Amino acid sequence: MSMTRRDRRDWRIVLWVVVVSTAISAVFGYVIPPQDVSRPIAMLVSMAAALVIATPLVIVETRSERIEGLRRLRRLPLSAFFAIKVTLYSIVIVGGLLLVRYVVLATIGLPPGIDATFRTSLFFAIGMSVGANLFFEFGGLLGFGTLRSLVTGRYVQPRREQRTFLLIDMKNSTGLAERLGPVRFHELLNDFFRNIAEAALECRAEIHKYVGDEAILTWTDDQALADGEALECPFIVRDLIASQREQYRRRYDAVPDFRAALHCGEIVAGEIGDLRREIAYVGDTLNVAARLLEAAKEIGHDVLVSDDLLKRTKLPEGVRSIDLPVLSVRNRETPLSIWALSRTADAA
Repeated sequence: MSMTRRDRRDWRIVLWVVVVSTAISAVFGYVIPPQDVSRPIAMLVSMAAALVIATPLVIVETRSERIEGLRRLRRLPLSAFFAIKVTLYSIVIVGGLLLVRYVVLATIGLPPGIDATFRTSLFFAIGMSVGANLFFEFGGLLGFGTLRSLVTGRYVQPRREQRTFLLIDMKNSTGLAERLGPVRFHELLNDFFRNIAEAALECRAEIHKYVGDEAILTWTDDQALADGEALECPFIVRDLIASQREQYRRRYDAVPDFRAALHCGEIVAGEIGDLRREIAYVGDTLNVAARLLEAAKEIGHDVLVSDDLLKRTKLPEGVRSIDLPVLSVRNRETPLSIWALSRTADAA
């Protein structure tokens, strides 16, 4: 069975975390070897400990959204959730250190007692786990792409970029919120956004932000135009929702539906804000995409794309385009040529 892009991404994260942890641990073993243990053996012990500890922890971390028990823990306050994770991680760390120490040192005929080096190793491993937890939590809150850009300072100075945007808006959200109540509607919205996130990973999109019941996805032009992934993304979202139709009906007695709009063009990207900073995209491109989303409701087609984007990429297999009358956009002199997208089977 072929792996999804999310699976491949998860395993890349596992590989990188394990490699980095093993390398750092090797340096630690070289600098602070146990008493009466040569540096090469100390490095071997530290590397083995990193493999035994880091591998299961990072696998659980990357799969946490798919494990129902861990998803429920996320409903706790962040401080409580973080404390529980650190406690569980500490148990795994102590067990892993003891296991490796007893197996490796006993194998070469050295006493595997708990000495000052073991205690130092314990604090070192717990410190690494706390750092990794913070990295994953901030990555989940901000998005790993945004976190990377903030850390590297990519957008400290505003810069012009060519980007493609996909706006996805849930239909009848007001009616659903009234029927389900705010808490249940929030849960429905979270499941809906989880489907969008899954599709974003499959299509190599970055989730820019969630605004109410709307999600904004973005690609650099090269990513979006390479093989029509941006045009296919809303249909992947629809497929994911359809595959979970029974779960939605059982939990909410409703299956979410949505409208979507796609447009591309130049924007200015840069860090913005004081007490809270984020990366903002400014320019006419997003305004036009928002107008397209409004038009989807007015015209009666669920997925609209601008001619600017359609003529620069190719239609994915199984998707057809329908030419529509031009659209007037406020503050834009030239009317916008637009198309509706649908599955070939849907349009037949």
